[in-house]
Amino acid sequence: MRIRPDETSGVLHPENLTRYAARWIDPDPAVRDVVDTYWHVRWRLDEGEVLDQTIVDLPAVTLTVETGDVPAGLVVTGLHRRAWQRRITGSGDVFAVRLRPAGLAVLGSLRPHDLADRTVALTDGVDDDLRTLLTGVAAASTPQDRARTADALVADRLRANPPSVVHLLANHVLDELRSRAYRRTGTPLAEHFAVSERTIQRALSATLGIGPKQAARRIRLQEAARAVAVHDDDDLARIAVQLGYADQAHLTSDFRTSTGLTPGAYRRQLQRQSGNAL
Repeated sequence: MRIRPDETSGVLHPENLTRYAARWIDPDPAVRDVVDTYWHVRWRLDEGEVLDQTIVDLPAVTLTVETGDVPAGLVVTGLHRRAWQRRITGSGDVFAVRLRPAGLAVLGSLRPHDLADRTVALTDGVDDDLRTLLTGVAAASTPQDRARTADALVADRLRANPPSVVHLLANHVLDELRSRAYRRTGTPLAEHFAVSERTIQRALSATLGIGPKQAARRIRLQEAARAVAVHDDDDLARIAVQLGYADQAHLTSDFRTSTGLTPGAYRRQLQRQSGNAL
């Protein structure tokens, strides 16, 4: 299934998605405690062409198998506190496994704090379990085959090392935060899950390396970027209110801190690139 420019993908210039032939691939339901989604991109740029792709990612660890003009073949990417960039050149191919919060502990030995603001090549000795899993995925030839191979390998790991109650709670908390992106009010998370605030804090810290407020902020920033890019006729004050910011100034400050641009400057940049600047 193609990733459309109007979806919440984290890609800050979503028109590039069509150039990457970007696609989602659903995981088997049996591995949903570990895998959020698979995605695949392939690019063929003109000689000398460079794309500096900015990404506002979800609170998630991502595993990738990469070929072509890429820094490394097997990679794990942790959570980034701010938007981060990937330089795209030449030609290449990436198959990715975006993990749910419980996923990292089930599949490997690295901890979320080891990966904070980092993209790490899985060389010998870094995390042999993750490296073995991705090597198996890389042996499949097509994105669909890689997804089905990943399903089987992850299912094996789940049987040998099922997620703990705390890690499953982290999954549920993140799902709830994503569902609340456009809701300004709601039952407090601790009350919703009938646990203490400290329990929720510990669950997310153990699996993602951040707390619920930071996770919610990241989700809102993704949605803000999508809304600004897709709804070019919506005023920013309305977007701020819809996403639960106190006002437009708070949205602007949060967006600029993360991306280096104000929402208005980002919108003008998109308009210039599409030839629609006023």
